[in-house]
Amino acid sequence: MNKQQKQHNKLLSMANAGVVAALYTVLTLVLAPLSFGNIQFRASEALTLLPVFTPAAIPGLTLGCVLSNAAGVATGSNIAGWIDVIFGSAATLIAALLTRWLRRFQWKGIPVLAIWPPVILNALIVGGELAVVYQLPFWLCALEVGAGELGVCVFLGIPLVLALRKTKLFGSEETK
Repeated sequence: MNKQQKQHNKLLSMANAGVVAALYTVLTLVLAPLSFGNIQFRASEALTLLPVFTPAAIPGLTLGCVLSNAAGVATGSNIAGWIDVIFGSAATLIAALLTRWLRRFQWKGIPVLAIWPPVILNALIVGGELAVVYQLPFWLCALEVGAGELGVCVFLGIPLVLALRKTKLFGSEETK
């Protein structure tokens, strides 16, 4: 691969990350009442399965989460505050890295292990944040966040993966 092709691929990767960040942010904020709180159904979390296709989704998801959580703090939707901007976004980054790592473990074309990092990390980290903010038992908040995350990943994320796979939009990046 020559220098020009490498530069083109880098720009394409940055553009993809930007699109993912924008989609995540818009989905989170448009559906803000459902996106924040101890019982949440953050539809944008369906995008947490995009690292199955491309590593560009990792910075995109992280930036989207930072922007969404910060905008939520600024508008009063995110009562967990700045702690969520830091720790919630860190959970998203770690989950995206693990999702990418687990992408090859599939059953009938479904990345069965890749759905678990966002579910588990958000349940533990965001659930912990909310337990402190709401002064509720940790296990209750973790269960509520985890259930919402699992629902989004299974009922929105997996269909998204299957639909994107049919489009061949990401080509062979999934296997790299």
